[in-house]
Amino acid sequence: MKRNSKKSKNKRYTKLSDAITGNIENAKKEISHLIEKSLEDETIQKLKKEYDKTVEKADEIKNEIIDKLEEKTESVENGKGIRILGVKLWRIMLYLTVYSFLGFCFETVYGLLTKGVIESRQSFLYGPFCGIYGFGAVIMILFLQYFNKNNYTLFFGGCLIGSAIEYLASLFGEMILHVKWWDYSKEPFNINGRICLFYSLAWGFLAIYLMKHLNPAIDRFVDRIKKKLPKYLLPLIFDVTTLFLVTDCIISGIAMHVFHARLVYDYDLEIPNAAIYEEAYEKILENEVWYEFTQKYFSNEKMLKTYPNLKMQDVNGNIIFVKNILKDIKPYYLKCFTPDENDARLTNVESVTYQE
Repeated sequence: MKRNSKKSKNKRYTKLSDAITGNIENAKKEISHLIEKSLEDETIQKLKKEYDKTVEKADEIKNEIIDKLEEKTESVENGKGIRILGVKLWRIMLYLTVYSFLGFCFETVYGLLTKGVIESRQSFLYGPFCGIYGFGAVIMILFLQYFNKNNYTLFFGGCLIGSAIEYLASLFGEMILHVKWWDYSKEPFNINGRICLFYSLAWGFLAIYLMKHLNPAIDRFVDRIKKKLPKYLLPLIFDVTTLFLVTDCIISGIAMHVFHARLVYDYDLEIPNAAIYEEAYEKILENEVWYEFTQKYFSNEKMLKTYPNLKMQDVNGNIIFVKNILKDIKPYYLKCFTPDENDARLTNVESVTYQE
C-alpha cells in the first residue's frame, strides 16, 4: 500500500512537470510567432531577450520545485520503519546475518589451522551461522556510534563493550545452558575466567577496524545492491533470513536440552541440575513418538558433529569435554593434518582418541 502511494505521488509530480513544461513551450511558440512579424523592431527584440531569460528562470524554478517535492517524499519514506538507536531494523537484521556468516567462516578456518580438521563451527543446528559474532557485531555497531569520534575513543569503547559482551555471553552459557564456551582462568589479568586483558585489548583494535573499514564497506556494498533491486526486496530477504535464524535458535535450544538430558541420564554426569535433566529425559522415554523424533534429529552424532567443542562444568568446577565421553563418534567432517604438540595442547585435541 505504501509503495503504491509513493508511485502515485511520483506520477503526480511527473504530470505537474509535464504540464508546466507544456504551457511554457506553448507560450514560447506564440511569442516567437509574433516576433517573426516584427523582427526589425528593436523594442520587441529587447523584450524577446528578457522573455527568454524569464523562461529559463521559470524552468529552473519548476525543476527545483519538483526536485524538492521528490526529496520530501523520499525523506518521508526513509523515515518510516522501526529504528533502534537510529539504525533501521532491517539493516540490523542484515548485520546479524552477515556477521554471523563471517564469524562461521573465520571459526572454520581457525579450526582448520589449529586442529587440522574441518569441523562445524555453527551456533545453531542448521545454516552456516555463528550467532555470537552476529549478536556481538550488532551490539558493537549500535553502541560504538557514541564512541566514533576518533581512534582513541573507538579503542576505549571497543575494550569496554567487547569485554561486556564476552562476559555476559560466557555467564549466559554457564548459568542457563550449563556449558563453558571458553576459559581464560590461566590467562593473566582475567575476571572469573570469562574475560582477560589480552582479549579486551583485542576488542579495542577490532572496534577500530569494524567501524572505520569493515562495516562501511558492507554498507556500501549493500546500498549498491539495494539500488539495483526493488526497494522492498532486500529488507524482505533479510527479514526472512532473520526469521530462519530465530526459528533455528529455538530448535537448537530444544535440541541442546534433550542432548544434555540424554548425556546426564546415560553417563551419570554430575552437573548442576542433574536431577532435573534426568527427570526430563525420563519423560522423553515415556513418549515414544517424541523419543523416536529426538533420536533421529537430535542424535548424539548430529549434536556432537554440530557442536564438536561442547563443554560442560561439573559440580566440582571441572570441565567436561563431550567429545571425551562420546569417543566412538568423530566430531569433525574431514581430517586434513595433525597439528604439532603446542597447537594440540591449546585446542585440547590431544586428550581424545577417536575410534576409526
